[in-house]
Amino acid sequence: MAVYGIDLGTTYSCIACIDEVGRPTVLRNLEGTDTTPSVVYFESGDNVIVGQTAKDNAVLEPDNVVSLVKRDMGRDVTRPIHGFEYTPEELSAFILLKLATDARTTTGEEARDVVITVPAYFGAAERDATRKAGRIAGLNVIDIISEPIAAAITYGVLNPEQDRVILVYDLGGGTFDTTVIALRGGHIEVICTDGDHELGGADWDARLVEFLAERFREEHPDAADPLDDKQTEQQLRRDAEECKKALTARTSHTVRVMHDGRVAAIEVTREKFEEITKDLLDRTIEITGRTLTTASDKGVNDYHDLVLVGGSTKMPAVVSRLSNELGLDPKLQDPDLAVAKGAALYAFEETFRRLLQLGATDRAEQMASKAGLSAEQQRHIAGRQIKTVASRAFGIVVLDRDTQDEEVAHLVRANDELPASHTEDFFTVHDDQTAADVRVMEQAGSVASSVPADNTEIATGVISVPHGKKAGWPIEVTFTLDASGLLHVTALEKETGQRLELQVDVGGMSEEDVERSRATLSRVQVT
Repeated sequence: MAVYGIDLGTTYSCIACIDEVGRPTVLRNLEGTDTTPSVVYFESGDNVIVGQTAKDNAVLEPDNVVSLVKRDMGRDVTRPIHGFEYTPEELSAFILLKLATDARTTTGEEARDVVITVPAYFGAAERDATRKAGRIAGLNVIDIISEPIAAAITYGVLNPEQDRVILVYDLGGGTFDTTVIALRGGHIEVICTDGDHELGGADWDARLVEFLAERFREEHPDAADPLDDKQTEQQLRRDAEECKKALTARTSHTVRVMHDGRVAAIEVTREKFEEITKDLLDRTIEITGRTLTTASDKGVNDYHDLVLVGGSTKMPAVVSRLSNELGLDPKLQDPDLAVAKGAALYAFEETFRRLLQLGATDRAEQMASKAGLSAEQQRHIAGRQIKTVASRAFGIVVLDRDTQDEEVAHLVRANDELPASHTEDFFTVHDDQTAADVRVMEQAGSVASSVPADNTEIATGVISVPHGKKAGWPIEVTFTLDASGLLHVTALEKETGQRLELQVDVGGMSEEDVERSRATLSRVQVT
């Protein structure tokens, strides 16, 4: 049985599987490239194109093209196109369907059972949205795992005999994570993680777009602003990305900006590019420093390797700054493909283990034989453990009885080991109170805060209080965060046994919404 790993990226995505000799292999799309632009073009309401053609059409029809969808995951937003309102889950489902369809064409096997990766700093809402996107695409999502864990699995396979502590610096197209991971005896343990899911290569591109537009205005002050024209702006974004990539290998690159009947040939030097984006790189260094401090508090101070993941780590300034700041020699760990390969390895191993647990030994052995695994390798896979941590703090809103101010009481904190479970009693505030609101909050900023405005409400419910109770009547609340980072909340009124189960539904998408979206998507042709 074939299983797949999917790196659902902000700017580029790819899919991988295990080949006949047990190696993770990225499957090329029908256009012949390893990665597919995470761009969706609505040619019509019934015909959707994903990938490079969609990206090319962004210049001609910017209103019908959607990109950077990943940054909206977990948010209650929609994109209006051709009279329909599309959720981030639905838009991501189109990308996933394109990857799965191309994989099926390449391998001749149905690409249905998948593991999808997400940034380590994604919270419960974003992870839940990603899982739902997979289901809308008709996929069986085996698990959701963090991108640094996937990269660490790839790294561990390449260095199987060594116990190492590694710092993973993951700068992708739209997100940034830094994670400390220990590899011991083939097991993987995440020590701590931090990040910003609105910081990535697209922000470096945006700075170049602003620079190019500014230089154009200086040369042609009587011309219209190029950023006021959607087609010109889209062309500038393409030119900026190409310029950024060119400056990886060269010290200067010239961009021809054409707008309003005028042309400006603008030279961009690597030095100037690094100057206008320095604060972005500074933010990644600050977050990395914060991660190292957290790791030190957990007793980890020595590192064997600094592993770079994500296409944006190819920028020379990244390697230079990290070398100088941390005194480690950064290693480019197959930056564009390592995450998908690790996800494929994890999908294979997890499926193999589950078959053994279910007693389906014959199917497990058939799967291992097809991948060319020895008996020793099979034992290693069956015994591998992966331990991870919470990326955010989670809690509920409580009312201070004296000040009547609302604050957030956290039951799970960032970098708590997963799975995490915490139970605590909370108490009613008023006599004869008939119900209690349970508002589940997730840390929104870079650090945990008890101020409600610094958190995001991700679920809410009401539990009844027995009649005639004095203030201070207890309600037991339990938070359970599983190894995939998905949150389950239970509130219990002990006298009556009434129980409130809260599921985190993202963007208002209920299970019925997911099934409805799946049915709608099945009628759309995706290429």
